[in-house]
Amino acid sequence: MADFSKEQIFEEVKKILVEEMEIDETSVNLDANLFEDLDLDSIDAVDIAVRMQKFTDKKLSPEEFKKIKTINDVVEAVYGLIE
Repeated sequence: MADFSKEQIFEEVKKILVEEMEIDETSVNLDANLFEDLDLDSIDAVDIAVRMQKFTDKKLSPEEFKKIKTINDVVEAVYGLIE
């Protein structure tokens, strides 16, 4: 099992947002709200969760997933899975 730093997790989330969801890279920061700032919808959020699951081989629980609002929330949730 490979361990990832929060920075590596953030970079992976950023790559997904910029390359797959065509979000402007300058909008992607830890404080950005996925829904309000980046204009994503729940389907996009599920897609991010699935991609992060493939990245880490770990699955976010529905309870954890519902708490995610910002990019930092994604990073912290994924980091919590691999600790």
